[in-house]
Amino acid sequence: MRVLHVITRLIIGGAQENTIASVLGLRLKDGLDVRLLSGPTVGPEGSLESEFAAAPDALEVIPDLTRPVHPWKDWRALRRLGREFQRWRPDIVHTHSGKAGILGRLAAARAQVPIILHTIHGPSFGPFQSPPANWLFRSAERHASKVTSHFVAVADAMTRQYLAAGIGQPGQYTTIRSGFSLAPYLSAANDPTLRAKWGLAPDDFVVGKIARLFKLKGHDDLFAIAPELVSKCPRMKFLLIGDGPWRGRFERRTAALRLQKHFVFTGLVTPREIPGMIGIMDAVIHLSRREGLPRALPQSLAAGKPVAAYDCDGAGEVCVQDETGFLISPGDLAGLARSLLRLAEDSGLRERLGRRGRELVQAQFGIEKMVDDLYALYRRLADRRRPSSGNPQPACP
Repeated sequence: MRVLHVITRLIIGGAQENTIASVLGLRLKDGLDVRLLSGPTVGPEGSLESEFAAAPDALEVIPDLTRPVHPWKDWRALRRLGREFQRWRPDIVHTHSGKAGILGRLAAARAQVPIILHTIHGPSFGPFQSPPANWLFRSAERHASKVTSHFVAVADAMTRQYLAAGIGQPGQYTTIRSGFSLAPYLSAANDPTLRAKWGLAPDDFVVGKIARLFKLKGHDDLFAIAPELVSKCPRMKFLLIGDGPWRGRFERRTAALRLQKHFVFTGLVTPREIPGMIGIMDAVIHLSRREGLPRALPQSLAAGKPVAAYDCDGAGEVCVQDETGFLISPGDLAGLARSLLRLAEDSGLRERLGRRGRELVQAQFGIEKMVDDLYALYRRLADRRRPSSGNPQPACP
């Protein structure tokens, strides 16, 4: 069975890590030939293209497949994808992210690919955008859904949102968690040497945030309550992992608040370094207004760290109130501040929440489970296409 995945770019991010793990994991399954088409990876968010160093034949870059809307490049990318599908003749095209999800599915339909899947890593429409933008993205998703055989959702919340928008039918959706390698997180330790590297004392209460330094990620809400938190808990420090276009703005905000000693900007951190960084945190916050099911939450829970998250999209499926952390209404700054102060003051509470979170994640988020679930879905969809009578022939070569 030939499977082609398509994604817009391979920056350091959850959707990209999910896609790479899926492609490389599925390549180990008997009877599968799996490859990835991606647009070029540029910008301050870093690149994950090096993950294919040991399997260079598994990745091909499509120069015109870029994230911004660009009619000429989009048309060229659509044609290039169509040519690749006709040349390679995949049995399944599996798309990821917004631009690649639309162009990839339309090109696959034109090339008469038998099975077309799309993974919803996060919503492409919602209250975080203007009405015209929402109309445009909903319309594009509805159009692409007409040629989509099946949807994979990383969270049940994504299925509910897309069905409510009139995209697809209930039987077309399967939830498959965004799995990752659990072992490095399960063994993550509070390394005093690593703490010292980032200017963190052994008795500091470290609040971690893993996110691009950009809009919709909730950093401004953290800055709004930071003075109050530090006044009540002087040993509280904030470890911001990631980079992005708004880094300079956030650094200036920190200076204006005179909290340079309490905020640490790490810049880009490779995925392999993330477990160690979470290990030196005492709690993790996730304040994004737009995310399918943020990998930072299950990763933090796997490391035994309690979490505090805004109740957006799929966050509540792992951040369970008073069980694995604190689920907060978006924009409830007083509730966020109370949650962090409770965690800072009660080590027993942190230990209890972290222990339960680790149990939940171990049951649902292993990378092997994700790959097995995808493989089973592929086989199930392929089996449905086999003739029901006469002399059945294999659906795939």
